[in-house]
Amino acid sequence: MSTKVVLITGTSSGIGLSAAVSAARAGFTTIATLRDPARADALRKAAEAAGVELDIRRLDVTDPASVEACVAGVIADHGRLDAVVNNAGAGHVGTIENESVDEVRKVMEVNFFGVVTVTKAVMPHLRATGGRLLSVTSVGGVVGQPFNEAYCAAKFAVEGFMESLAPVAATVGVTVTVIEPGAVASEFVANVGVEDNAAAQAGVYGPALANYLGRTRSAFAGAQTSEAAAETITEALTAGRPAFRVQTSEAARGFVVAKLADLDGSLVQTATSAWVA
Repeated sequence: MSTKVVLITGTSSGIGLSAAVSAARAGFTTIATLRDPARADALRKAAEAAGVELDIRRLDVTDPASVEACVAGVIADHGRLDAVVNNAGAGHVGTIENESVDEVRKVMEVNFFGVVTVTKAVMPHLRATGGRLLSVTSVGGVVGQPFNEAYCAAKFAVEGFMESLAPVAATVGVTVTVIEPGAVASEFVANVGVEDNAAAQAGVYGPALANYLGRTRSAFAGAQTSEAAAETITEALTAGRPAFRVQTSEAARGFVVAKLADLDGSLVQTATSAWVA
């Protein structure tokens, strides 16, 4: 296992940080990447506390040159790439009447096209090793959620992209898996940027947004830890034959099962309408 090399994006905090530490504990040579290396202090401290070593490198998923340079450097220094975890992403709360199309494009750029860019760069190397491609999506990649239009659209896109790629990649020996967390206690929610007075500024959507935010705070009060979610990623990295779709908790499984069995869409619409009513 010590010869296997995994590259993980978005490791400055949350699931990505925990996944990097967990993979290193499992024996992988772990390339922990992040957009801004100046934000790597928490990552270094976590690795030191766990007694593991990480190869920390810069990779900005929205910058193809950065992606190519990082991957080329990994191959030059380690000679191989056995697994990649597409984890980098950013949350977004809003509704289309109140925001610009450019804001939606920005969400898609980070959460979808970033995954596409990294995937394109690493596929030849994963093909060479019969490797694994994991992408952290969300239960929001299965169930569309109020005021998450852009974010869920991006995560739906990743799920569709990977579901379509999986059988093609399998013909050349590459295993594709999507990891679907539910609520996770991490900096991800804090980084969404929803201000305390957001509902008051939402115009006619204010009451619905206030109800949604109240429901969301309640859901995250019992959130899964990032360490627990990361364990699921490591299991998918080390399993003999991982499933294509993997949830990180019982709560996540319970959340998506209704959608996957909801042929006419009524179950999901009934559930999510209650969040804003």
